Amino acid sequence: MVDDSNLDRKLIERLLKTFSYHVTAVDSGSKALEFLGLQDVDKFSSFSPNPEVEVNLIITDYCMPGMTGYELLRKIKESTSLKDIPVVIMSSDNIPTRINRCLEEGAKEYFLKPVRLSDVDKLKPYLSNNKRASTDEEEFVLNDKSRAR
Repeated sequence: MVDDSNLDRKLIERLLKTFSYHVTAVDSGSKALEFLGLQDVDKFSSFSPNPEVEVNLIITDYCMPGMTGYELLRKIKESTSLKDIPVVIMSSDNIPTRINRCLEEGAKEYFLKPVRLSDVDKLKPYLSNNKRASTDEEEFVLNDKSRAR
């Protein structure tokens, strides 16, 4: 999970843990890329993922300083090794053009904050269809100051 708001990170983390998901949360897009093993942001597509990390889903806030959730989404989708990981964007802003742009670029969902338990339930199909999903413990990376694994 990635979110620059500590409160939002804690809320999402708690919601995900109710479904027994293991969550790693970070507070910025650059920290999410580092966690994923992508240190050189400018040469992102040539990076290989961190072999110690298995990520089944990335959830990121849209509005963050330094790198927006949209920019993180684009970097993930440009990466040959990470492009198949589902990405969910969340935001408190209900801007239809922004929502459409994120979905067109490959986001699986766009949740409005505050995220609810019913939103988390919508993530199950992405995890069951993801070849990297674990049957015992699902792992998430949420982009917005949360560290998900």
